[in-house]
Amino acid sequence: MTIDTIGPDHPATRWLADGTHRAFLRVEARRQFAFFRRALRPGGGFYNLDRDGMPLPDDTQALHSTTRMVHSHALAHLAGVQGSAAMIEQGMRLLWQGHRDAVYGGYLWAVAPDGKPRDDRKLAYGHVFVLLAAASARIAGHDGADRLLADAEAVLDRHFWETDAARFRDEWRRNWSPLSEYRGMNANMHGVEALLAAFEATGREVFLIRAGGILDFFLDRMARDHAWRVPEHYHADWSIDSTYDGDKMFRPAGTTPGHSVEWARLALQHWDLAGRPDTGAPDMARALVDRALADAWLPEGGLAYTLEAGTGRIAIADRYWWPMTELIGALAAVLKTAPRDSDETWYRRAWRFAAMHFIDMDQGGWFPEIDSDGRPTETQFRGKPDIYHSVQAALLPLAPGLSRQAESLRGILA
Repeated sequence: MTIDTIGPDHPATRWLADGTHRAFLRVEARRQFAFFRRALRPGGGFYNLDRDGMPLPDDTQALHSTTRMVHSHALAHLAGVQGSAAMIEQGMRLLWQGHRDAVYGGYLWAVAPDGKPRDDRKLAYGHVFVLLAAASARIAGHDGADRLLADAEAVLDRHFWETDAARFRDEWRRNWSPLSEYRGMNANMHGVEALLAAFEATGREVFLIRAGGILDFFLDRMARDHAWRVPEHYHADWSIDSTYDGDKMFRPAGTTPGHSVEWARLALQHWDLAGRPDTGAPDMARALVDRALADAWLPEGGLAYTLEAGTGRIAIADRYWWPMTELIGALAAVLKTAPRDSDETWYRRAWRFAAMHFIDMDQGGWFPEIDSDGRPTETQFRGKPDIYHSVQAALLPLAPGLSRQAESLRGILA
């Protein structure tokens, strides 16, 4: 595969409907699944892979990685990719027999392949991904999905869901004693993703209602009041913590444009599932995308990682793969609603930049970061840590609608 196969230069056909581009998306998805199938570890769990698809020496099984492997390969199974059932089974077994805490309940953040704890914190970010994995596995027909979904829902209800706020709190110690008073946007954003998947898998309205409440707070209140930039960090009373700077990679100060575009896609998915009510969701989604592009698209291409709180000036200009994949997903979503010519221009620009700098045309998969010259580098990530973001960038544009994409992708890669 080369960059020449990505799509035509002529403007007559939008890429979402163009046969050349859709063929590129299918090939790209298959190449990613083939690459990450090498992660299957004999005896249980998954390898962490280097750039060439060889196992790295670190055998830690992180909860978000295990759950994302299950979710991604559930999509693969539905799409008709051979070998994906074994990946789902391996991940589901690790979740139930390894990450699940048989002593205190809930799911451990990181374990060894044999299930021994490496990091025993209980984080909302990880638990909502358990719900996502269970929902996707249920749609894919896995026998253990109902058990996992019921357990994940019960743990989230008991320990993370704050009824008065209608949002998820963030973190506990293993025995459910308080770890901090921190409240965060990121766990709630992925909580919306998981709740929408759970609604699609079960039809239970509670999941859709909770997702809508979270969206109302972070988008209709927080983003609207902050020039369509979404504040990331909060105190226990859900007031904004504008001085928080917990971790450059996972809890950086300021706002994150990659999250803004991810919110845009989720807002449109919820709006579609809710029957497309007159709530202004398409306008909010467009405002989030437009603001992220205006603030963070760099002259040399790609999205800057973070912005200063309040000013919107670029704080961390580093370029990672996942904001690019989420920008592609958001642009595909707005192109399926009320598209403008500029949406098509940005969609093509994003894919061309990704193909030139992030996609490994030789081995498969995406490089997770590039340096100032646009070349792959390893400062924050080793190898290729994740299939979840990048494979959805290839798959979601192939889906005809804004919601129930998993079902609509059945057989598309067979």
